[in-house]
Amino acid sequence: MRFTKMQGLGNDYVYVNCFEEKLTEPSKLAVRISDRHFGVGSDGLILIKPSDKADFEMEMYNADGSRGEMCGNGIRCVAKYVYDYGLTDKTRISVETLGGIKHLDLTVKDGKVSLVKVDMGKPVLEPEKIPVRVEGNRAVDVPIPVKGKKYRMTCISMGNPHAVIFAEEDVRELPLHKIGPLFENHDMFPNRVNTEFVNILDRNTVRMRVWERGSGETLACGTGACAVAVACVLNGRTENSVTVKLPGGDLQIEWDQEENTVYMTGPAETVFDGVWLQ
Repeated sequence: MRFTKMQGLGNDYVYVNCFEEKLTEPSKLAVRISDRHFGVGSDGLILIKPSDKADFEMEMYNADGSRGEMCGNGIRCVAKYVYDYGLTDKTRISVETLGGIKHLDLTVKDGKVSLVKVDMGKPVLEPEKIPVRVEGNRAVDVPIPVKGKKYRMTCISMGNPHAVIFAEEDVRELPLHKIGPLFENHDMFPNRVNTEFVNILDRNTVRMRVWERGSGETLACGTGACAVAVACVLNGRTENSVTVKLPGGDLQIEWDQEENTVYMTGPAETVFDGVWLQ
């Protein structure tokens, strides 16, 4: 099976062109191929497939084999793949995901995609649709007890569930490997959750680390950065347009409140092509 390793700000996935390849057990393959010692090594597996609703379909699996609804860094790499490898010559495409159809604008330099702007759609704020078990019509600055400590979180879905925590301490010093799983598997989240820990640097800049459901800590999370931007505005902490600084690099996020649409702009890179023999 031929594959391509790609990454967006260090959030890396193995991509398979399902116009040419046939997979029978993608969940099991995701676990094996994502292993960083015995596999290719990645945060998960993404299949690029035909769609009868959009130009392409993105089928995503986390490193633990669970199906993911949406991945912001992953979908930018899908856009780069389909253009760079000749599946399309369009610089505006639509991609079907479990989190809905996304529209992407491609910036092409020297015949290759260098930057992708994604219309991430409307943020979902209703608790039952995220889902999160809290009362009221929004989960903004609500308490969550975790191992004897009370945190406050703002919950948003960007096609997948997120809990945003504004941290008092420097997020770069947090023991994320210890506290991340406690949030991910908390009983307030029936479908588990992605958790973002955030420092506000100024009205247009924030720093973030993320513990992703099914993958652990990753160097970047596009949907998480979008959720953070929305949470910042809802809590009056930043303007509508912010730079989100992640361990893997920066994303530009804008929440257009008149349209109620979130836009994400960032890079996508190809690492290498290979053949999976197992």
